[in-house]
Amino acid sequence: MMETQSLYDLTPVAWLMAMGVLIALGPLFWVWRRNAGAGPARRLHALTVLTLFLTFDLTLFGAFTRLTDSGLGCPDWPGCYGNASPLGARHEIAMAQSAQPTGPVTHSKAWVEMVHRYLATGVGVLILVLSVATWIERRRQRRLSAREAADAPQALSAWWPAATLVWVCLQGAFGALTVTLKLFPAIVTMHLMGAIVLLALLCIQAVRYRQAAAARGPVPIASPLRTLLVATTALLTLQIALGGWVSTNYAVLACTQFPTCQGNWWPPMNFAQGFQIWRELGVDTGGTPIDFAALTAIHYVHRLMAYLVFVALGVLAWRLHRIVALRFSARWLAGLALLQLATGLGNVLLGWPLAAAVLHTGGAAALAVVLVWTLCESRREKNAVTVRGTAPRSGTMGAA
Repeated sequence: MMETQSLYDLTPVAWLMAMGVLIALGPLFWVWRRNAGAGPARRLHALTVLTLFLTFDLTLFGAFTRLTDSGLGCPDWPGCYGNASPLGARHEIAMAQSAQPTGPVTHSKAWVEMVHRYLATGVGVLILVLSVATWIERRRQRRLSAREAADAPQALSAWWPAATLVWVCLQGAFGALTVTLKLFPAIVTMHLMGAIVLLALLCIQAVRYRQAAAARGPVPIASPLRTLLVATTALLTLQIALGGWVSTNYAVLACTQFPTCQGNWWPPMNFAQGFQIWRELGVDTGGTPIDFAALTAIHYVHRLMAYLVFVALGVLAWRLHRIVALRFSARWLAGLALLQLATGLGNVLLGWPLAAAVLHTGGAAALAVVLVWTLCESRREKNAVTVRGTAPRSGTMGAA
């Protein structure tokens, strides 16, 4: 049955979009009611923050979907055996489950996969609304008189939400390829990294709106500290990619000891095979099953990189804590770094428990958000320009 199923069946697209609209109506109604007396800029800020929060939740649910092996719960896209939900595919799912009771297609896994698609579509609708609303607000501000424009809070450039909309569409394409290419490791890892980029884009917009509302700019910090912040963000990005590569290749249990691995400080490893990027799951580019040494190499590189990232985060949090305006970010970085250490050790020593694995992904995503937030809230001190009698305005960044 699965062999004759078309991988791309666009019949249920309308139903999937309708489900996304229904899911998005709840957050949209909440923003409208909570900010009924506020101006458009305030409502856009609230919608951006809420969309960022829901996107973070979606990232966690995506990790849950992957870690419960539900990524192929519905082996076609965007529906489930050509239906809008697993209810219409009960017969096909039952047949697949009978053939492979512990296989990738079961009723529970199908529901997990489809709920993930529903939530992703809902987030996409929110980003579409955010993009359209920002363009409308920018056009409205251009029609204001000079005096009215000076008094009105300045909206963010409409190009930011437009870029976010384009990116979420790309994320949807990667989600489709994740299913149709049968969990191709490189595609799954890029799908994870795409989620991190989406969080970063929304985070940038949330910070810019906040700065514009307060009529203030980023906090000037010393150039070496700013360089450390940028370098730590780059290191974390690489580490998240390595973590995605570990997870998608199921290499977590290649080392079940700490701090050693397989009783050695440098176990047998096959780096060449482990880091062949463009290959199917479980095999190398020639179709030969990858050996255990390759999985060990994948795991151990991630572990070694974790030491470096943990030290960088610790030093960065200590340096940022000296700056009153960034002390909150410093505490978050320190707390999340400890969470990552605890959940990482839990994955290794406790046999990859689901809760620890999901929290490990969530901690990485949260670290990325906090670092991007701190980047937006700071700037190099040598670039700061002070004009007597005027307040810095950061909301003009990227203004059209």
